[in-house]
Amino acid sequence: MKIPEDPMILVSFLNTQLRDFYPSLEEFCSANQCNMQEILQKLESIGYAYDKNQNRFR
Repeated sequence: MKIPEDPMILVSFLNTQLRDFYPSLEEFCSANQCNMQEILQKLESIGYAYDKNQNRFR
């Protein structure tokens, strides 16, 4: 799956995917062959961090 490049679109896309289809970011990345560290770094650059307890970026 091609994920959005723009960080603002990416955070919205990921939160929707995590809410609707995946119980964790790890499972999303595994299922879609994404690099989790790259995602975390990209979203951290705009002030978002992954919250495991809520399974979303905040």
